[in-house]
Amino acid sequence: MNKPHILVIDDEPDIRSLICDILEDENYEVSTADNAAMAQKARHECRHDLILLDIWMPDTDGISLLKEWSITGDLSCPVIMMSGHGTVETAVEATRLGAYDFLEKPLSIAKLLLTVEHALEAEKLKQENIGLKQYSTHFQEPLGNSQQIQQILEQARRLGQHDTRVLLTGEPGSGKETLARYIHEHSTRKHGPFVELNTGIITSHNVLEEFFGREEGDSIHYGLLEKANHGTLFIDEIGDMDSEVQHRLLSALESKSFQRIGGHKEVKADVRIIASTRQDLEEAVQQGQFRQDLYYLLNVACLHLPSLRNRKEDIPLLLDFYLQHYIKRENLPKRKFTIAAQQFLSDHTWLGNIRELRNVVQRLLILGIGDEIGLTEVKTTLGEPARSVITSNDIPVFYDLPLKDARAQFEKAYLDYHLNQHKGSVTKLAKTAGMERTHLYRKLHALGIEFRGKR
Repeated sequence: MNKPHILVIDDEPDIRSLICDILEDENYEVSTADNAAMAQKARHECRHDLILLDIWMPDTDGISLLKEWSITGDLSCPVIMMSGHGTVETAVEATRLGAYDFLEKPLSIAKLLLTVEHALEAEKLKQENIGLKQYSTHFQEPLGNSQQIQQILEQARRLGQHDTRVLLTGEPGSGKETLARYIHEHSTRKHGPFVELNTGIITSHNVLEEFFGREEGDSIHYGLLEKANHGTLFIDEIGDMDSEVQHRLLSALESKSFQRIGGHKEVKADVRIIASTRQDLEEAVQQGQFRQDLYYLLNVACLHLPSLRNRKEDIPLLLDFYLQHYIKRENLPKRKFTIAAQQFLSDHTWLGNIRELRNVVQRLLILGIGDEIGLTEVKTTLGEPARSVITSNDIPVFYDLPLKDARAQFEKAYLDYHLNQHKGSVTKLAKTAGMERTHLYRKLHALGIEFRGKR
């Protein structure tokens, strides 16, 4: 397990040395600075886990330094203030600026160690809480229980015990992010952060800043590589990565260090990289669209996730999981699939894989009526051809639904049909439907229609 890194800032050599010896004896990694200028330099060199900051220093006092750090955004780690001439007003001001606690000199070793321990624990709980809020659904998601998936999970557990880079391949929605989290949770880095970057959703002008961070004077914006320090950085769809970022990432992985945008100092980061792609990267290398050296660096171990249609035995488990998940999470009425509906869904091609299945289950629970989810309702939701949504009296089944629900089912069937006709081209679909593309994208997302897998 990695040692927490503490920065001690104090102008008195004896106190710096004493605190450093005490903390190192307690198995902490310690850096020191004797003034504000050295403190700024130390913060630029790496991201610390905790800072002990003296108030009275010869160049810039600790309160001014704390104020400067807090103005640029949230403090990157807990700060504990120290002073031998502190007042209640000073302590209140430090707390207002974001300091975790205030210690009076001469320092009590027992109180110092306890405060440091509590501050680090509080920060850990804060980060875990943020992670749980962001990713609560993902930690529970299963991939399946088929023999194929069990073999992949066994390989993932083995890879978790080593710090090798891993490349995950498979169609969109096949569960690559879930598998990346599984590897992280079964690794020696499981107590560190799991940070995700989807290269498809960040713009080209800010991708370098997102990755490597930025410096503007004494202000520091930490990038994903530093945020993932001592943990795992999952790069989703790395095949879409810009060539300049590919070059800088290659350099960072080889040297285990990098420079922030606008910075001049080398920053070290201990990060495990797991990358995923839907593309054939070997073909992309041959076509000059992906760096060969980066491909070989990332492809130390490769796991391929099969499409859902090639492991149909996993579908009943996934249907039941997401059914129960959305009933509990969104407080929706309890429903269950009929045998005929479940069999039909097991035979469905699922071009969008698990992501499409999840969306279909959610839509059935939101729009459906009654305790059971039947075959006709499933066919309608999946946008089957018109003959499958006509009753024996030639009346569409959604005629029995409220207008809002009937309209949603018709729009889903209509858009899905024409999207298939146009082989997934949203541009052609927009022309056929007479809709503006931005509005159409929102409509497709709201109805849970996957278009990328249809291309």
